[in-house]
Amino acid sequence: MDGPGHATAAPDCDLLGTQPTHLRERAEEGYGQAGLPVGNIRAMSADQMSIGEMLAATVPMAGTLNLEFGEVTPERAEVTLPDQKPFHNHVGGPHAGAMFTLGETASGAIVLAAFGDQLSRAVPLAVTADIAFKKLAMGPVKAVATLGRPAAEVVAELDEGKRPEFPVAIEIKREDGAVTGEMTVIWTLRPNS
Repeated sequence: MDGPGHATAAPDCDLLGTQPTHLRERAEEGYGQAGLPVGNIRAMSADQMSIGEMLAATVPMAGTLNLEFGEVTPERAEVTLPDQKPFHNHVGGPHAGAMFTLGETASGAIVLAAFGDQLSRAVPLAVTADIAFKKLAMGPVKAVATLGRPAAEVVAELDEGKRPEFPVAIEIKREDGAVTGEMTVIWTLRPNS
């Protein structure tokens, strides 16, 4: 229904407009419980789906922007925000909120790639995030995330019973290679016990 107090779901979303249809279908096929808290990521494995699919299935916001996952390794993650008019700002480029979500999603992808084998004993959580907008972003933008500490050091702290923290640095770039934003997300691995 349209009108005051009513919203129309996007064509690819369920009736509440909150879950893209393709994610709900993937969940019904046994690929995970779309929309559940991050702790449910433990039930999934790389054999079942890619890191991008895992993020889209467990973090609905990541699926909302139709993000495209490129290279994802424990050292580097690339995620692209396609040029989409519904996510534009007042000057026709990607909205700051969409760029923040892009960067945070790239950081989450590298965290899963680097520490996915630790999910049975710890939950990755973002602690803080800072973003600086450097130049006007127009068209599609790509976030490139890099891990700020060796994964082995982080796991060693977890082995010692500590709650390790580590930075992920993200550059957001236009197609021409110009850096439009820089972001840092500090993550922790919170032990389950």
